[in-house]
Amino acid sequence: MSDIDALNIPKLSLPRIVIVGGGFGGVALAKKLSKKKEVQVVLLDKNNYHTFQPLLYQVSTGGLEPDSIAYPIRKILQDYSNFYFRLAEVQQVRPESKVIVTNIGQLSYDYLVIAAGSTTNFFGNTEIELNGMAMKTIPQSLNLRSLILENFEQALLTDDLHERDALMNFVIVGGGPTGVELAGALAEIKKGILPKDYPDLDTRRAQINLVQSGDRILKGMSDNASKKAEDFLESLGVNIWKNTRVTTYDGKTALTKTELKFEAATLVWAAGVKGVPIAGLDAKEILAGGNRLKVNEFNQVIGHDRIFAIGDIACMQTDATPQGHPMMAQPAIQQGRNLGENLLRLVHDEAMEPFVYKDKGSMATVGRNKAVVDLKHYKFQGVFAWFIWMFIHLFFLIGFRNRVVVFVNWVYNYVRFDREARLIIRPYQRDYSLFKNQKTL
Repeated sequence: MSDIDALNIPKLSLPRIVIVGGGFGGVALAKKLSKKKEVQVVLLDKNNYHTFQPLLYQVSTGGLEPDSIAYPIRKILQDYSNFYFRLAEVQQVRPESKVIVTNIGQLSYDYLVIAAGSTTNFFGNTEIELNGMAMKTIPQSLNLRSLILENFEQALLTDDLHERDALMNFVIVGGGPTGVELAGALAEIKKGILPKDYPDLDTRRAQINLVQSGDRILKGMSDNASKKAEDFLESLGVNIWKNTRVTTYDGKTALTKTELKFEAATLVWAAGVKGVPIAGLDAKEILAGGNRLKVNEFNQVIGHDRIFAIGDIACMQTDATPQGHPMMAQPAIQQGRNLGENLLRLVHDEAMEPFVYKDKGSMATVGRNKAVVDLKHYKFQGVFAWFIWMFIHLFFLIGFRNRVVVFVNWVYNYVRFDREARLIIRPYQRDYSLFKNQKTL
């Protein structure tokens, strides 16, 4: 068997479409293509599961276990005979020979789709990257959950008030949906769970600080939603710092461009994302801001008629979207479905249809009974918006079991005002000597 067949994919007379990434876009595309018999579909991902990223913050805060928001990729497409999945990490693309290089071998393609998604963008700040916490994957969310719980366990062991306060303090950098939802969840934990779990700690002293570089949170939503979310967070006791940029974090002290400083054992970076680059497709002329691949209206990577990109990694610049589409689930899903139709058109020598994004709105939850929802013609805040948020998230979860488990957990958490998944399954190693004898700055 040749190197190109190293992944043990059968050679067929059908066109081979290789998809890199099992996120929202990659799965939507694979489902669209695998229903047909005209093509062979190969999906590559470094994980064997699809992650429902909008609920990662609930894993971090003990509201859900990771298997509630993860689903095996093989199971999603197990009924399709022309579909193949390989657990692999793509290292390089060789467009001239139509080959991709992975950590388990090489594979040829007729059409290649990059749906590798995005990763946390620290904007070159290596100290924050080293000492802060990201929340883009399930392992990262479990690390954050362990760190939060370990910090409170450590706070029980010190008699130094400044050290104890630092261990109970949080800094969340970034006022987008992720930062807002995490801040709300932590505020609910502080209010209803920490006093019961740690009766010998004065958990009222714990501070949750949401730091936003701009002049408002949820800047991608309406002014009304932004203002209402801010009111909700402040009612929960969250400190909101606008027009403030965190410049460095050494693991114990976060500095900003102003005189403001934070002593905190936990800093979560939710201030931006960037595309995951792949060697061979990293030429400057095809890269947009944030390491995204420039694509045309058909999601073809500029200069490559057999290579496509969808989702977070793709930047389709138009008059309406000069910065590309939002790096969220809906654009990825819609691009995946549209590209699935277009690839089948290509196979039949038919003209492709340009992608047109249908904005279905934005939403964010801000704790118990509190959410903001911006739809095309309607805007909601409060309890009704919270129910809309729950229904939409349950609907888009993959798998009946996942929907049932998440629904039952939410009902239980609502009735009992509790989060059962407060478990340190995999300890996160932190050097607590950093906090010894630290004074408030």
